[in-house]
Amino acid sequence: MFAKFLPAAFLALSACVPSESMPASDGLPESTGGERELHSSDIVRFTSDCEKWDDWDKPARPFQISANTYYVGTCGIAAILITGVGGHALIDSGTEDGADVVLANIAALGFDPADIGLLLASHEHFDHVGGMAKVQDATGGLVISSEIAIEVMLTGEDHPDDPQAGIHEPMRPIAHGVPYNDGAGRDVLRLFEITALPTPGHTPGAMTWSWQSCGDDVCQTIVYADSLSPVSGDEYKFSEHPEYLAAYRAGLENIAALECDILLTPHPSHSKMIERAAAGTFEGGMTCAEYADGKLADIEARLAREAGTNP
Repeated sequence: MFAKFLPAAFLALSACVPSESMPASDGLPESTGGERELHSSDIVRFTSDCEKWDDWDKPARPFQISANTYYVGTCGIAAILITGVGGHALIDSGTEDGADVVLANIAALGFDPADIGLLLASHEHFDHVGGMAKVQDATGGLVISSEIAIEVMLTGEDHPDDPQAGIHEPMRPIAHGVPYNDGAGRDVLRLFEITALPTPGHTPGAMTWSWQSCGDDVCQTIVYADSLSPVSGDEYKFSEHPEYLAAYRAGLENIAALECDILLTPHPSHSKMIERAAAGTFEGGMTCAEYADGKLADIEARLAREAGTNP
């Protein structure tokens, strides 16, 4: 379905992203001490604007997380803007209604949504990508995610291997998208200097993304780790899907091994982002290894309940 859109979309995107002779970090905005103080107070504001497990569409004011990285999501659903010299990337859209908040937040920060050339997805559920078609309409960006997630976003229908298959209403399909491991997908991610890591578990097509955010001659590794919570329909048992469970565990091991200066998650409360924001920075507070350990404990508890050994 996306083949007829790919050449024009990819050529346009390639023209606006940095070349190998100009890495993305070369053109990112640098922060002065005053700017750091300002965005530190904006981060703290997140704790008063929003509550733990807040409404998915409740507006949150946008703020700078690090040199080139901004929070543009709602109180309950994260969306992350990564800026570069010739074009920007956005991870997740929120719901159909939440996408309006995301687009307004991007504009409120002084960025033009039309300069967003790359759209990434954490996982293929409507609370995180239900507004992706709307965002793609507004930006013209190319959607990149896992092959399964792209299939879901192109059809708007749950994947049959999703533990929550059949629970969700259909989403408005995106116009075009490319798997991260397709040749064009790899090229675009390389140009944006964003690393893709498949982390199935919460959904079969879930992804974790990482990148470097550099300013004042300091670079931080930011990881946007997928939800990885073992949620399912009433009839689904993870213990009856050993291959899926093995991939789930492997993804957790890979997240635990990541370099991780700043951890972010699609649901802010999964990594205690609202509580951590009170410090004025997302550095520290939770490591990728601690996050993975917590999710491993969740799946082990779920398996024990399925076996009848844990109420």
